[in-house]
Amino acid sequence: MQTPLKVILRSGKDDAVRRYHPWIFSGAIKKAIGAAYDGAFTEVFSNQDEYLGCGIYQDASIAVRVLSFAPERPEGFDQEFWYSKIRKAYELRQLTGLTNDPETNVYRLVHGEGDHLPGLIIDHYNGNLVIQVHATGLYGYIDNISEALQKVYGNSVISIYDKSRETLPDFFWADKSPKEFMYGHASQVDVKEHGFRFMIDIVGGQKTGFFIDQRENRKLLMHYCQGKRLLNTFCYTGGFSVYGLGGDASEVHSLDSSARAMELTDKNIELNFGPEAKHTSITDDTIRYLKNTDEAYDVIVLDPPAFAKHVHVKHNAVQGYKRLNQTAIEKIQPGGILFTFSCSQVIDLNLFKATVMSAAILAGRKARILHQLTQSPDHPVNLFHPEGQYLKGLVLVID
Repeated sequence: MQTPLKVILRSGKDDAVRRYHPWIFSGAIKKAIGAAYDGAFTEVFSNQDEYLGCGIYQDASIAVRVLSFAPERPEGFDQEFWYSKIRKAYELRQLTGLTNDPETNVYRLVHGEGDHLPGLIIDHYNGNLVIQVHATGLYGYIDNISEALQKVYGNSVISIYDKSRETLPDFFWADKSPKEFMYGHASQVDVKEHGFRFMIDIVGGQKTGFFIDQRENRKLLMHYCQGKRLLNTFCYTGGFSVYGLGGDASEVHSLDSSARAMELTDKNIELNFGPEAKHTSITDDTIRYLKNTDEAYDVIVLDPPAFAKHVHVKHNAVQGYKRLNQTAIEKIQPGGILFTFSCSQVIDLNLFKATVMSAAILAGRKARILHQLTQSPDHPVNLFHPEGQYLKGLVLVID
């Protein structure tokens, strides 16, 4: 058994963990007994010495991420523990039909708190697995995680890549390096999503290489594209653009400020529709382009990066979303369809809806909600951790 660090919570600070919320903040801790180091196996007790659960310690605002709640009491986070956790995550993807779908071989295997593994993200790209650790205390278990993945997937594993360099703070890497390829090797990976093909750069691409959370929302877009002119902003690898052409759009324009993103988009368009596709790539700032263009669009997709990653920039983020949506609503054709999203965790759905409503008022246009969207089901939301529902989307018809 690992010798546990014993954390005792202050009186009245145990309500959240009793409700199975997996975060324990440093301010809630009354006393720590034992060696408090990043990665320490930690048992959590109330001020009345009741066992509440166990997790991984780190010297940070979120001091303990709870991986197991009372009455379960594992003796440590050994190899069997990690295998059991990752196996359960895999079985959930089996339940949703993703693990053996001939038309889709890209999905999220582990979604942090949604899979009771706070701080851990693992994405599957046609046999290639990309790990991103978001908590320094968890990184010491990455070899266990890799071994568990090999056991779960067996001979179907092509590579396992550690991409935690982007998600852990710079000071963490002062005396170490990310493991990078822990098994096999790959770079650009050819995947399928709903039958469409995408080249994914798992090493150099954003996040783990692809925005998997939008899979079902991209599919919905096809329904609204037949014979329409589509503008896909913040397009990155061109996911919505590919689906727009697949939905028989009359013309698709893909827009991103990154020239590298436009190269990836062009590759994916040609991969699916050949060099003569009805598609144009535009490298520009989205608001500047929308303000200056004379193009008329029937469908516009707004899928920007997170405008707010912290509460203290929430107001600025709201203003950014309002300005972006107002500009798009002013430009879209009467009867046009707007797909608009926020992936900022601190902006909840009600605030996002209110922000888009303000944008429509400022634009002088009437708007009706056709769909309210969220992330795909391989990004499950832990009922006891509502912060996990980070992606909000609205499909609006603009009169």
